[in-house]
Order: sequence, then structure tokens, then C-alpha cells
Amino acid sequence: MSKSKGKGAKPDRYQRVCPWWLCFIFDNCLRRLLQNPDKILSPYIKPGWTVLDIGPGMGYFTIPLARLVGSSGEVIAADLQKKMLDSLWHRALKAGLQNRIKLVQSSADRIGIDVRLDFCLAFWMGHEVPDRARFLGEIASSLKPGGIMLLVEPRIHVRRDDFADTISLAKTSGLSVVDQPRIFLSYAVLLKKEGE
Repeated sequence: MSKSKGKGAKPDRYQRVCPWWLCFIFDNCLRRLLQNPDKILSPYIKPGWTVLDIGPGMGYFTIPLARLVGSSGEVIAADLQKKMLDSLWHRALKAGLQNRIKLVQSSADRIGIDVRLDFCLAFWMGHEVPDRARFLGEIASSLKPGGIMLLVEPRIHVRRDDFADTISLAKTSGLSVVDQPRIFLSYAVLLKKEGE
């Protein structure tokens, strides 16, 4: 028999989300040498695009994405944690990119966007999602025909077979594998929504 949780107890799905304070260790000079945002993203992003950065943390990829989409593009940063979004917004202001970035506080079961996307980035966060099929289905339905998603998972947290399962779920959602780029300490896949 399972124990009932008291009022205010966090559901199990929240226990896997990276705490806001831990993101400080992910945004440093060493990481830029090993996982340079511009090198990773520039082959996929075009000026004027609408881009979603899911689970952006404090903006490690969001700020470079905002530069890549240019003044006519938009980056939507969606995160569960308000503290992450607040820190990201502070960095956007400091970089003078606040006009290109829109913040969305997601819920545990919905990203919460209502725009069509050219590109979606889910970097080292997919393993935190309690329902990957629903998550990938929501992304697939938000992508424009021909839109792409870069899904990257950390090798230190995710097993190869779990990543393969995620790719299978993405295919079931209507996305096809275009490439599997090499990214330091990561499994990565570039997915594309076929034309409708």
C-alpha cells in the first residue's frame, strides 16, 4: 500500500527537475569550450525564425539563439521554474536582447505556447519530463512543416536505450531523424517535421 502524500507535497515528477541554483555550474567558461552555443546552434538557425528553448535554465542557449534569429526573429523560453525565467530575463536585459525573447512559465503537463515554430531546442532536459510522448507530441504539433528540433540528452543521466526510446516516441509523433550531431558528453538527434 502506498503512502498518501500530505497537502502541499511535491508530486514525484517535480523531484527530477534540475533546481535553479544548480544552473550556475552549467554556465561557465569551461562549458563554452566544450559546448559552444554558437557552434552547436548556428548550422540550424536562420534570421527571422521563431524558436523555442525548452527548459532554458538561465539562458545559456537562449541568449545566443536571440542573437542568431536577429531583430526580426523571436525566442520563446519556456520553463517550469520562475527563478530560472527571472534570471534569464536579467541576462536578456543585460545583453540588450529583451525585445527578441518571450518568457513562458510552463506547467508540469503542458509547455504552454500557441505559436508555430521553425526550431525547437530541448537541451539536457527531456529526461526530466514525466510524459515524453505527450511532450514530443506537443512540440510536433507546434512545429511548422519542415520545422526542426534539436534534442540533446546528457550521457551522465540518460542511458543509450532510453534515448533510443525517446527517438522512437519522436517518430511516432510525426518527426523524422535528419542527423545525429556530435555534442560533447551528449546524445543528440536533429528531428524534422515533414510537410503537411
